[in-house]
Amino acid sequence: MSKIICSAAIRGAHKIVDRAEAAYKEALEKFGPKQEVGFPNTGYYLPIIYGMLGIPVKTVEDMGPVLEQCRDLLPPPVREDIHLPYLAPALDAGMATFFAEEIIEAIKYLKDPNVYVQGEDPTDDNIWLGAADDIILRKRGVEFVDGTAPGFAAILGAAPDPQTAKQIAEELQLKNLYVFMCAENNGKRFAEQLMEAGVQVGWPTRLVSFSPDVSGTVFALGFATRAAMSFGGITPGDYRKILIYNKDRCFAFAMPLGTVTDEWYANAAGAINWGFPVIADTPIPEVLPSGICTYEHVVSNVPLDKIVDRAAEVRGLKVTVAQVPVPVPYGPAFEGERVRGDDIYLECGGGRTQAVEWVTSAEMDKVNDGHIEVIGPELADIKPGSRLPLAIFAEVTGRKFQEDFEPILERQIHHLLNYAQGVMHIGQRDIAWLRIGKGAVEKGLTLSHLGSILHAKFHQDFGSIFDKVQITIFTEEEKVKEIVAKAKDVYRVRDERIEGMVDEDTDTFYSCTLCQSFAPNHVCIITPERTGLCGAYNILDCRASYEINPTGPNQPVPKGETIDQLYGQWSGVNEFVYKASRQKVARYDAYSIMREPMTSCGCFECIAAFLPQCNGIMTVDRDYTAETPCGMKFTTLAGTVGGGNVTPGFVGHSKYYITSKKFILAEGGISRLVWMPKRLKEELQDRLERRGKEIGIPDFIDRIADETVGTTEEAILAFLKEKEHPALNMEPMI
Repeated sequence: MSKIICSAAIRGAHKIVDRAEAAYKEALEKFGPKQEVGFPNTGYYLPIIYGMLGIPVKTVEDMGPVLEQCRDLLPPPVREDIHLPYLAPALDAGMATFFAEEIIEAIKYLKDPNVYVQGEDPTDDNIWLGAADDIILRKRGVEFVDGTAPGFAAILGAAPDPQTAKQIAEELQLKNLYVFMCAENNGKRFAEQLMEAGVQVGWPTRLVSFSPDVSGTVFALGFATRAAMSFGGITPGDYRKILIYNKDRCFAFAMPLGTVTDEWYANAAGAINWGFPVIADTPIPEVLPSGICTYEHVVSNVPLDKIVDRAAEVRGLKVTVAQVPVPVPYGPAFEGERVRGDDIYLECGGGRTQAVEWVTSAEMDKVNDGHIEVIGPELADIKPGSRLPLAIFAEVTGRKFQEDFEPILERQIHHLLNYAQGVMHIGQRDIAWLRIGKGAVEKGLTLSHLGSILHAKFHQDFGSIFDKVQITIFTEEEKVKEIVAKAKDVYRVRDERIEGMVDEDTDTFYSCTLCQSFAPNHVCIITPERTGLCGAYNILDCRASYEINPTGPNQPVPKGETIDQLYGQWSGVNEFVYKASRQKVARYDAYSIMREPMTSCGCFECIAAFLPQCNGIMTVDRDYTAETPCGMKFTTLAGTVGGGNVTPGFVGHSKYYITSKKFILAEGGISRLVWMPKRLKEELQDRLERRGKEIGIPDFIDRIADETVGTTEEAILAFLKEKEHPALNMEPMI
């Protein structure tokens, strides 16, 4: 490895470790050794230290042993008359750099808990987001699992000007990558340049402004480290597996823009440990042989108009870019963009007007493939800030097309329209909400282009199950009302069809192994009465997915002989699970939490846990961040249950499954549910009330405790007794 790079990296590491030690001594004196420290709302403490060393840094005094490790790792500064060092000492210096920087950032939080914004979006007063909490990790981690976000670019410094920064950011977005930003170059920062260029910054747009300082690099590497522990089920401290996991599964790279300082070199050396190469625009020494990284380690002097493509090449990133005939950038990275206030050119639905989306089957000779028609005012016919009613009506036909596929395509409208820059879409069916920004209209976007997007992407993603599709977009009020009325009748029939399906009458279930890219042992078995843990797949979705992609993650699973109907165990399912889990899981119960519950990845909507004092269970969703009666927050529970584990007493599940008749049937069903977050209870109110009537307890929802009652078993037990909760009189669960 280049002596210049190694020397600079080691010098930079010494500087950063010195700063960390000074900050530690100051914190020790000011706050005392027992003062709690950490990044907000995470069960992974300081994640790089936790992942690499297995040390949970909980208090200020816990930082001392880590700093000793840093000193042990640091090689001595390089002397001019010696040709060494080589790669290994520089990598050690890089690792020490990250340990020290996590300590620096944790002490920042200690001094000022509001130093960074907690959440997904910057505020008017602060654009820096700091460490991603575990809610963000799991929400965004799903995109790394399903491939919509193959990796990230960690940008240090700044481009020469805001327009160049915008161009680089959009190129990275078009490759579906996240962009993690920190550090400054000559007083300029990439995230600030994007804001100046009018680009939305935040997790929803994948342009994440971590920190104004170079030490913010640890937030990017910490995200990758937590992904390995959370989704991959790797034990903290098993550093080798974590590093290999990231090299093989997370397509990330560092992109320093501007003068590379000693501290930047130190962070670059750290990134190489994870298999993340460095691609720079300045003429720094190169490290071209492969080894730790898949290909080159350091590539330099890359022109800015070629740097994104070169980075993708060096990292070995294969990107499929959707080509759609629209005049605005298009891709999943734009899905989280928001169109607000003065930026709105057109708004439809969202309670302001009627809006509906409906995909239906049609006779072959009634569909003219690619025909797109707008009936009513177009964007050119209205003024900025206008509102219109909207109906998007797609007629699909094909020899392989089935009625069950209609809602599959309909559900995709949300994502496919959102992928267009300047288009914001929320909801589905007759509660859709669409906004189109002025910038998109200035680039030439029309309502007709929405039809072009759906035509192109339906064919690209679902072409194997249909032959033709035509799109009609209505903005005339009477026509929209007519479509709404017809669509509602269809929605009702669809809902009754899935609600009427039961596991006993179904011979074939479906698997979902989509998450095995992150949790190799996990296998989800989806039945009519148990949706996927992530809530995104029901059995009809899986059936359609199999028709579309017969070799994909959703495979038919014959039930075979019934082994135990109460617990939900079948011979055919067990055989499939054993093979699909790489012989790690021999069997599991579909309807039990206590014996051999289903494995979980990390994408579950909720986690249920046994509460022994209450003789029942609680469930918590990922949006609830406080303590729960089982003594753990969602983030800690997720670390216990996720990664493909079978964990008796705990199980991941979807929100829909809570009101299924098969919900923990073996332990007595929903009657065991004693606690859930208030907001989740309100979200499921109608379904919970219906289930209460079905089990003969019409006021059952009122007998379920929530955080307003308490967050410990002792606190909620009195409430359960007062309300005569049925769980208290049921057979003991253990």
